[in-house]
Amino acid sequence: MEQFLTIQQMDEAAAYIRERISVQPQVAIILGSGLGGLAEMVEEATVIPFHEIPYWVTSSIEGHKNRLVIGLLEGTPVLVMQGRIHYYEGHRMDEVTFPVRVMQRLGIQTLVVTNAAGAIDPAYQPGDVMLITDHLSLIGMTGNNPLRGPNVAELGERFPDMSQAYDREYAEIARQVARKEGIQLHEGIYICLSGPSFETPADLRFLRLIGANAVGMSTVPEVIVAHHGGTRVLGFSGVSNKANLDGSTITTHEEVLQAGELIVPKLITLIRGFLRAL
Repeated sequence: MEQFLTIQQMDEAAAYIRERISVQPQVAIILGSGLGGLAEMVEEATVIPFHEIPYWVTSSIEGHKNRLVIGLLEGTPVLVMQGRIHYYEGHRMDEVTFPVRVMQRLGIQTLVVTNAAGAIDPAYQPGDVMLITDHLSLIGMTGNNPLRGPNVAELGERFPDMSQAYDREYAEIARQVARKEGIQLHEGIYICLSGPSFETPADLRFLRLIGANAVGMSTVPEVIVAHHGGTRVLGFSGVSNKANLDGSTITTHEEVLQAGELIVPKLITLIRGFLRAL
């Protein structure tokens, strides 16, 4: 019989974290590939490696430090995930989204998700930032929805509505911060594929045809689980490479990490501004 992580295991992980921190986190932030720099700005930080937390798996991907950083950012108690777990690494969906469940059991009600994404929209340039207004869960549509399996009513309802998975009030705050700080902020739809291979030009043309603006291999499972559990979500994609619609360029993970150097200062400004507004 197929196994799924239980609410008791979530609570065990949450208790382990709670015993080691001196503040109650109000906002959680998940940092994607090459975007870990924000965690270095957390004050009065407690650092917990992923491997120490019960049932919490670690990522094998370069650019993910595999640790929680818990402390203060703009005076707000935050829990920052410096790195994330991916489905393509061989983990089950409930393992990929387990950190979000633990955040919910810790009482966190706001989640900021970030990722490094490939451009589908030809107007996007490496280093740009996109506010995620909606997503296409291609990975979920093909059978890997993170809510598959027994539903625990205490966590959320069996058939949650996903029409506003990304909080509209939070999105407006992000727009205001971007305008005030002079940051160009695209808005668009993020699509999640399973990975780990990058997309072919034909893939990208298809994804553009169905309405996606940026593509990656994460985020959507976490957002689905967050929304299922009543967590409000703000999402950003950092554009790591131009749209390769004609096959004229080659995409590499090194390129993704390098683009992070341009993206991180913008994300830091946007997220710190968002926290101040909260």
